[in-house]
Amino acid sequence: MLLRWLMRPARVTAIERLSPRFRLIELEGEALKNVAWTAGQKIQVAMGAGLSARTYTPMSWNASRGKTQLLAFAHGDGPGSRWANGLRADDSCRFFGPRRSLDLAGFEAPVVLFGDETSFGLAAALRDNLQAGGALHMFEATDIVESRRVLDATNLGEARLIARSAGEDHLTTVEAELLRLAANGARFVLTGKASSIQRVSRALKAAGVASARIKAKAYWSPGKTGLD
Repeated sequence: MLLRWLMRPARVTAIERLSPRFRLIELEGEALKNVAWTAGQKIQVAMGAGLSARTYTPMSWNASRGKTQLLAFAHGDGPGSRWANGLRADDSCRFFGPRRSLDLAGFEAPVVLFGDETSFGLAAALRDNLQAGGALHMFEATDIVESRRVLDATNLGEARLIARSAGEDHLTTVEAELLRLAANGARFVLTGKASSIQRVSRALKAAGVASARIKAKAYWSPGKTGLD
């Protein structure tokens, strides 16, 4: 009962199936009005009974109308995937937040966002909210065709996609491109898979990029839960 009191109730007003694994979800409700939200913050949506929840980065938040948009990536057979795949218009849900996740206050362009399929929502949120004109985007992805379709549908068509390789050799290409951008004074937001973030961050710091120019947030790691 206490958890239900702390959560915000919302109603699903729209669901758009952008691809086999991506759902664009719109939530609405009185509890979403007059809410202070900044790009990069997270919400945690309850998955049924108990304490189970999954984390999403809102793409936008209309505090006057009480609306927010999420991009759900339904991969595997976990609670989040089952929730996204089974969601219907007029369904209700409850969530915590918005809460701090990535603090990008004062983070000015040029900004480079590196991530993967779990980072598309953040990219959409940052597009219109970063100071001095948004960010460049680079994503590692398993299915390039599907990811391109989703990025085009969310007005992120200029993002660069790099196909994952079994041995993660593709990260060599990522590192080379980010180091080139670092030489031009870029700041970096690293998100998505924990091991990819660690490798790219090491490469940037080894090249002399100051820690103040790097923000990082791991969203997932194979075999682990609880990351957001």
